[in-house]
Amino acid sequence: MDAVKQTIAQEGPRGLYKGMGAPLATVAAFNALLFTVRGQLEAMLRSHPGAALTVNQQVVCGAGAGVAVSFLACPTELIKCRLQAQSALAGSGPVSVAVKYGGPMDVARHVLRSEGGARGLFKGLVPTMAREIPGNAAMFGVYEAIKQFMAGGQDTSQLGRGSVLLAGGLSGASFWGFVYPTDVVKSVIQVDDYKNPKFSGSIDAFKKILKSEGVKGLYKGFGPAMARSVPANAACFLAYEVTRSSLG
Repeated sequence: MDAVKQTIAQEGPRGLYKGMGAPLATVAAFNALLFTVRGQLEAMLRSHPGAALTVNQQVVCGAGAGVAVSFLACPTELIKCRLQAQSALAGSGPVSVAVKYGGPMDVARHVLRSEGGARGLFKGLVPTMAREIPGNAAMFGVYEAIKQFMAGGQDTSQLGRGSVLLAGGLSGASFWGFVYPTDVVKSVIQVDDYKNPKFSGSIDAFKKILKSEGVKGLYKGFGPAMARSVPANAACFLAYEVTRSSLG
């Protein structure tokens, strides 16, 4: 709440939406890729058309989908994190960091020009994969497990929308509950200065955060992440199930 108050005081309500452009532009593609890859893997693992999958098989499908979406999530989140962090970075440390980004495309141009070309957009790919692969494995596994529990051994496709919302919300919570520290590591690497980096890699970032801030530092921002994830994933899974049902 203090972060909300200070952001509004310094930047107005618009500051709460900083960095929204990049994820907004790619969220449809991200979820399309995530659910498509998952669906293809489901088809591969089915013993016969229409066969229900086990929770363990859904975990495998989620992990595979996580591999695919990591390559889309990494550059998108690098841009988002740079925009969201630039005000906090400005004036911090021994050398003042100028606010230098005018928007998502400005971040992309700067990275392409000054940080090693296209490779610079994939800075933080390793921790992104370390988040997406186990995170989506947990999310889809929990989603299926909850649906099967609520269905009581019956066909899960007959569950109502309330049940889907509950399963989706809890599966989203499991995603962040399982991998949140890797997201913190990813974020600090992606906003790290290119010319004078504080961290040499993911392991180094993990160790330095742990040393300077303790375990608590690895869960900084956990509350807002959970507050976002539960309703967002509940809505996402409901939209997915309703769309799939309407398409037959």
